[in-house]
Amino acid sequence: MNWSTEKRYLKYNQWDAETLLKLQKQADLSKYQLHYHIRPSSGLLNDPNGFSYFDNQWHVFYQQFPFGAVHGLKSWHHMKSSDLVHWSDQGIAILPDSKYDSHGAYSGSAMAIDDNLFLMYTGNVRDKNWIRHSYQNGAWMDKDGKITKIPQPLFNAPKHVTEHFRDPQILRFRDKYYAILGAQDKDTKKGKISLFTADDITSQWKDLGYIDFTSDDMGYMIECPNLVFIDDQPILIFCPQGLSHNVSEYQNIYPNMYFIGEKFHFDSGKFTTTQKKPLNLDDGFDVYASQAINAPDGKVYLISWVGLPDVSYPSDHENWANCLSQVKQLSLKNGHLIQRPVNTITKLRKDGHSIHSEKNINGHQIIHKHASQQYELKLTISANQNGTLHLVSDKTSTNSLQLKFDTQKGTFEVDRANCGISFNQKYGTSRCIELPKNQSLDLDIFIDHSLAEIFINNGEHVMTLRYFTDSKNNQIILEADQKLNYYGTYWNLADM
Repeated sequence: MNWSTEKRYLKYNQWDAETLLKLQKQADLSKYQLHYHIRPSSGLLNDPNGFSYFDNQWHVFYQQFPFGAVHGLKSWHHMKSSDLVHWSDQGIAILPDSKYDSHGAYSGSAMAIDDNLFLMYTGNVRDKNWIRHSYQNGAWMDKDGKITKIPQPLFNAPKHVTEHFRDPQILRFRDKYYAILGAQDKDTKKGKISLFTADDITSQWKDLGYIDFTSDDMGYMIECPNLVFIDDQPILIFCPQGLSHNVSEYQNIYPNMYFIGEKFHFDSGKFTTTQKKPLNLDDGFDVYASQAINAPDGKVYLISWVGLPDVSYPSDHENWANCLSQVKQLSLKNGHLIQRPVNTITKLRKDGHSIHSEKNINGHQIIHKHASQQYELKLTISANQNGTLHLVSDKTSTNSLQLKFDTQKGTFEVDRANCGISFNQKYGTSRCIELPKNQSLDLDIFIDHSLAEIFINNGEHVMTLRYFTDSKNNQIILEADQKLNYYGTYWNLADM
């Protein structure tokens, strides 16, 4: 399809129902489709929005363009869950149908207030000269899921930012409301995080300026800022665009990063930290626009868009694109952010069986000859060993997702160069991390048809990636020159 600007921004009522149904069927039948992750009902999914707990249910919305695998006229799609694992589809929640979101309901957040869920989002508007104007909008959702937009914007962009001003996160502190937003400074064209406050959620928002969190240049734009607190320590999660590799190392087109702080001063916007540089939230290929929340149960949860701006994926040719990660619980350990699967993910497990060391046959140990396309594999590999774990592998392990490890030197690498269809090679086909030397390696691996989430050493690192390979490649193989010492458990996983 030729995606002209006019076609991308057709109003939703200008598309016929038959077209949408065909797209939904095509997405459902894709061999790459996910079965226990949130994925688009059709078209393109990107940022998670409005992640919240309201009326005894977890809620998350995702930004979408339902008519193709392109960035077009965006709306919000609503999902809800009782356990953060089984999500039910509630359909489109926010349509781009008003004066202040006419060219897209962009990203935002949500907060339960009294008996309603308050939604705050960026409305994208283009004038007749196609100049962008951004408005920070509000809406109320009642317990029946009915959404009522507030007629006027909560506030407009301040004069010192460019048209790039978006992605509000609502916060509450000492009976006041706050919002942090991604911004581009008008004078310097540098990425910033803006801070606003209000006594009442729907009126009289005041600009408190930029958050002071680093002296380094954070590139030309910051998107999707999030502030959460773990053990009273502030964690700032954000997506800097155009960040210099001299400031922090990353390989993706845009990184998703974080700072751990000691204190955040809401009145001044001062974020104090001893961390020298931002760290990658995910060490894999495809995580962006993560959204984290301090939940009523006292825990901190995070969900991410598994996809990247300005890149394409093989499923684009099937008119659908991207997904959301599983929900992860966050904690701190020795000054590092720990991410682990939520405990309720175990509800999906079935047909579990133990795995243990076996004799090498021509340098290979077959862990599973007929693995499913959706499974969890927990594996502990002893210290002072090296080899390669081949996932979604053919019989010869020449076509596989390769996990290369050396527990003596303390290195771990994920390589998708020979795992089906090649894509996004411009940004590299492997990702490497350093691990403690001479220590065992713990892996908790989740596979879902075209998505791998690899939790390393109990969540000290996470590496998330997409891959697109033949479903016949279903072996799990360990390759090593010597017999390896390892043990673990394999489970098939049910649909969500």
